[in-house]
Amino acid sequence: MSITMTQTASIVPLRNFITSMTHLVEKTQDETLLLAESKQLLSNLIQNDLWLPEFCTVPHPEFYQQYLLHADPLERFSVVSFVWGPGQKTPIHDHCTWGLIGMLRGAEKGQRFQIDSTGKLVTDGPETTLKPGDIELVSPNIGDIHIVSNAYDDQTSISIHVYGGNIGAIQRHVYEPETGEIKHFVSGYSSTQTPNLWDRSTEVRAQIQK
Repeated sequence: MSITMTQTASIVPLRNFITSMTHLVEKTQDETLLLAESKQLLSNLIQNDLWLPEFCTVPHPEFYQQYLLHADPLERFSVVSFVWGPGQKTPIHDHCTWGLIGMLRGAEKGQRFQIDSTGKLVTDGPETTLKPGDIELVSPNIGDIHIVSNAYDDQTSISIHVYGGNIGAIQRHVYEPETGEIKHFVSGYSSTQTPNLWDRSTEVRAQIQK
């Protein structure tokens, strides 16, 4: 899919977000500070969805999709578009790194879990619903196990996730609530295509013409 001049212009907020995130991870690796400052940056990004390339919005009829928007070359963070078809949901899973979930379109339901003193998986608080503009934080230090689903049975929902690593390559876990079994998994990504963030030719040409 070629990126038109309009698409190139609209992707500027994502490029600015990634630039700011790069400066942030260069400045600190303190998780508390990373989460606080990343949350503000992500909040600004998800104020609208005009910057999200069309191919990163396409649902699959059976499975939620995880489109890579950007991975830091040193794998200090990654940005992903999660696309949920009607009624789709994850298994109970963890992330093994810090992360933020920002709601862009539609809505998501989430239920957190924790492992109690007996090693049993139990719910951790009530089910929550994320609506556009809402952000949820996860990490092994503040709560990392949850299940997420599209809140709608008749429409697609999209959330933007930021993680403290290359999330598609991190070895993580899924949890079987009935048996307590824990399985390893690596999520990968749903497409080999990533957005062209760096074609700044349109704006450079505009400066020359002034």
